[in-house]
Amino acid sequence: MANKNINKKRLVVSYQNLPAELQEEVKKLYPYGYTDHMIRIDKPSGDFFYAVPFETDEISYLVKIDVKIDGQIEEEEDKDYYGDDDEIKGADELPTDDEEDDM
Repeated sequence: MANKNINKKRLVVSYQNLPAELQEEVKKLYPYGYTDHMIRIDKPSGDFFYAVPFETDEISYLVKIDVKIDGQIEEEEDKDYYGDDDEIKGADELPTDDEEDDM
């Protein structure tokens, strides 16, 4: 059986630049989101983007998906739980084994 993708035109296009009807088709193809289907594309310049494959009868698309990468440390992760003496703050408020047995 011959590969039917040989004569297809190949395009890389941003999701926002697709016509509305094709955007709807992409949504139907990935009803639960793109996360498990994204491909990282590395460009020669060192930049990269994420895309998902999408095909019509005439065109094979790589649809660019905007991905926001959170490089900031969460405030919770940034808290200083250790004091100057490397003891966990608030540890003296935790019940000891003896106190737990009394409960």
